[in-house]
Amino acid sequence: MMVAAVVAEPVKEGDVPVYLNSLGTVTGLRTVTVKSRVDGELVHVAFKEGGRVREGDQIAEIDPRPFQVQLMQAEGQLLRDEALLNNARIDLRRYRTLLEQDSIAGQQAATQEAVIKQYQGIVATDQALVANAKLQLSYAKITAPITGRLGLRIVDQGNIVKASDAGGIAVITQAQPISVVFTLPEDQVPAVMKQLHSGKVLPVEAYDRGGKNKLAQGRLVAVDNQIDLNTGTVKLKSQFDNEDEALFANQFVNIRMKIDTLRGVVIAPGAAIQNGNAGAFVYVVKDGRTSQYARGETGSCGRRPCRRAGRPASR
Repeated sequence: MMVAAVVAEPVKEGDVPVYLNSLGTVTGLRTVTVKSRVDGELVHVAFKEGGRVREGDQIAEIDPRPFQVQLMQAEGQLLRDEALLNNARIDLRRYRTLLEQDSIAGQQAATQEAVIKQYQGIVATDQALVANAKLQLSYAKITAPITGRLGLRIVDQGNIVKASDAGGIAVITQAQPISVVFTLPEDQVPAVMKQLHSGKVLPVEAYDRGGKNKLAQGRLVAVDNQIDLNTGTVKLKSQFDNEDEALFANQFVNIRMKIDTLRGVVIAPGAAIQNGNAGAFVYVVKDGRTSQYARGETGSCGRRPCRRAGRPASR
């Protein structure tokens, strides 16, 4: 009978972190499709494709001349109606003087007061038209609504753009910080919620597709409120600072989340752990250079002699 040579390794006690693994998708913390709010010719594109912009930076301009003309018309109409209102107020003062002298009927002064209120309503409408014209003119300059990284240009300078265009002019994605959405089986959710309810911050690590290179370190920020009936999983969201921009929107990453640490447990080399019908087990070297079968705490039968008991174990 051939004797298999094995090597005995000492075990030790220590702390063992417990991780949950999953596959996630990187998503921008905020993603905005920048669209024009007015119709007109795109006369200037002020952004660099793939560049970073800050909130409020101008990224494009629509031909402002039609809106400038509308503003001039509204302002002119406002001036005319304000002059009519002022003239009506002058007439009212004169009518009141004549009324005190009993030179005119009271009805004429009352009618003039109604005329003034009518002109006041017209002036208020004109002021609203001026404000609207200024607002439309401001829309001719398109600014970034958020801070982030721009994508490729969707519309080139010289095209006629409309507020109803679905594609927009560019897409801005906030990548610092950035989030990763991943899923866990419903059986693992209670352990995660237990840690969250205790106030612990659960660290999350993102690795590349091969699972070898660590891309970023973040934390769990949210758990969805329902289980997907089709997959039996729950969505979770983690957030990463992404200062080096190692993560890109829509990128697939491997996620490893630490949910607990086992304190003072027996640690054995991974190569020593075997799997059988009853579960995981190891061979323990006894006095006399013999080995004994031992189950881990995941088993139920404790320690018992192995079928190989008495076989020598080389060191």
